[in-house]
Amino acid sequence: MTARMQTKPLRILIGADTYPPDINGAAQFGHRLAAGMRDRGHEVHVVAARTSSGPSYEVEIDGITEHRLRSHHPPTHPYYRLCFPWEAQRRVDAILDRVRPDVVHIQCHYIVGRMLARSCRKRGIRLVATNHFMPENLEPFLPFPDWFLRGFSRISWKDMERVLSRAEYITTPTPIGARSMREHGFGRHVEPVSNGIDAAAYEPREGERIERPGHPVVLFTGRLAVEKNIDVLIKAVARLPEADGVRLHVAGTGEIEPTLREVARQEGVEDRVRFLGYVNDEQLRREYLAADVFCQPGTAELQSLVTLEAMSASTPVVLADALALPHLVREGGNGHLFRPGDPEDLAEKLRTVLELPEEERRRMGRVSHEIVRHHSVERTWDTFEAMYRGEYRTEAGRGCAGTGEGLG
Repeated sequence: MTARMQTKPLRILIGADTYPPDINGAAQFGHRLAAGMRDRGHEVHVVAARTSSGPSYEVEIDGITEHRLRSHHPPTHPYYRLCFPWEAQRRVDAILDRVRPDVVHIQCHYIVGRMLARSCRKRGIRLVATNHFMPENLEPFLPFPDWFLRGFSRISWKDMERVLSRAEYITTPTPIGARSMREHGFGRHVEPVSNGIDAAAYEPREGERIERPGHPVVLFTGRLAVEKNIDVLIKAVARLPEADGVRLHVAGTGEIEPTLREVARQEGVEDRVRFLGYVNDEQLRREYLAADVFCQPGTAELQSLVTLEAMSASTPVVLADALALPHLVREGGNGHLFRPGDPEDLAEKLRTVLELPEEERRRMGRVSHEIVRHHSVERTWDTFEAMYRGEYRTEAGRGCAGTGEGLG
């Protein structure tokens, strides 16, 4: 019997400002965390905005209790829902008093995370906080001039520190993310904890035959949003010789799909860019396995779960040299980095991979898979469980903060 099996199950409450059916990395991680803790025998509750108009409600789905809060749709975002604190705070307090969680783990400092952090402090409930967001991620959805956005970003960083510093442990998915938080004024230690990946879920199954198209495929998966810079990828594919037959597969949905289709038309590659729309997990796995190279051109990635998924499928990668993505590339080993926003450089890096002999691309894919081993999801769940019990010792040699710093 393992030590984990011998310990008492916990009652865990996860606070998420975005959660499925929202389609983004933070929402996906929140659900994976909830399911992972459920599978380890813990009682799991999730507090998140409801995805349509109406009163707050509770529902149990696959052994996880979801507490959905009354919410409102802002006009500047296609699916995000806002909870007004003056409507939801009493409901949040009532949930905490009834559930009586051993620990609360918030995934953001905005509305749901803020309400839970405040209430946990009053009740003495252990709080763990993970930051998946950069304040700049919101800028494409704020219809204001640059000078306003710069001020908003500065205020948001300060606000993030004030809210997250109420937690005993603060985490973010990568060392670069932790460094960025320090550079923006965080006085508390921020522990890098990978989002984790179950690499085996994306490997070929025994006896499985992967059908590959008769042409090279560059794959992008994820939300179709401005900060993902998918237009740069389309322009890069347009710079690859048509005779090479390279096709771009874009898996995902989002607010800028019409714009991207227009970019493909203007670049003369309508017939070389295939928009797959929403794909289920099994379809996505097959896309990863069939692709010759995966590309993530985004510049606001604190880790990029989709890149970890592609690497788990032993796929070479070409990634933007921005924020956390360089951590996932051994230059020339499993792929290449390109200058963000530069379609010429991206085209050159894609061509470098696609022109390799097949066996050399497979070698690069094996290096991708080897890198992913350091992001084992079981290691991630072990880390968070230790934090939930107050037993984790950070790399800085600190355990529970216990000082109340930043609680003002």
